[in-house]
Amino acid sequence: MKKLFLFTLILGVLFTSCQNKKNNPYAGFEKTKSGLYYKFYNQNVGDTPQIMELIDLQMACYINDTSVIIPNNRMIMPMMEPLFAGDIYDALKMMTIGDSASFIVRTDSTFMTLFQLPALPSEFSAADIMRFDIKLNDFYPESEFASKQIEYMKKTYKKETENAETELNNYLKNNNYNPIQTQSGLYYLQTKSGNNEKPQVGAKVSVHYTGKLLDGSVFDSSKSRNEPLQFILGVGQVIPGWDEGIQLMSKGEEGILFIPYYLAYGDRGAGTIPPFATLIFEVELIDF
Repeated sequence: MKKLFLFTLILGVLFTSCQNKKNNPYAGFEKTKSGLYYKFYNQNVGDTPQIMELIDLQMACYINDTSVIIPNNRMIMPMMEPLFAGDIYDALKMMTIGDSASFIVRTDSTFMTLFQLPALPSEFSAADIMRFDIKLNDFYPESEFASKQIEYMKKTYKKETENAETELNNYLKNNNYNPIQTQSGLYYLQTKSGNNEKPQVGAKVSVHYTGKLLDGSVFDSSKSRNEPLQFILGVGQVIPGWDEGIQLMSKGEEGILFIPYYLAYGDRGAGTIPPFATLIFEVELIDF
């Protein structure tokens, strides 16, 4: 009788274990009601991202631990409502600043919603395991994007920032320029006064400009095209140095903007503009 009871007990334990493995086939992962599998390596207590806030994260994506879908990179993306139950946005809703975790999501749904492909790529199947590794660095309102980027670059590229600031200071000294400096690190030198009427954020402005590097080489000019640049001021349609600098000017005013790399094109550059480049813009605020 005792042997029969023991045998029955062992069968019960084995059955329960098999059921658990069937319900959760991924060792070390837990499962949410939406079907998302997750495993935290570092988990903090705090607020979580809200819809349309910007999320600063380190993220990689793999299939079956061998195929790299997204290489491990820092990226910034808006927080959105989940595209399907148990997707990557469901995962981000679980995280706060400083958290790091892995998430297993549905492969076919992710390709066709998040990646917006018409169908699952032929080399993969719905049974393949898609895993996202995520570290949440920060999240904030879109209005703070520029200041957060500046803060990040100054902190990450300390040596490059020091070199850029030294080069710019030497340039100003050698050319006998005495511009004003704003709190962000932007320099502005007025060369012709305007009518004292300054544009506000949201105004549509018209600006003529010539853009140069510190070595004097011109990389762009609206004057050579005889077509001023028009944009909405202060909403991120241009580099941060422009959004700030044009607000210092009045209609008809001319001047020179000296823009550090972290207020321009950052660590990546753009076109013929190299990474970490300080930019000089001769600008004229024509109208708004």
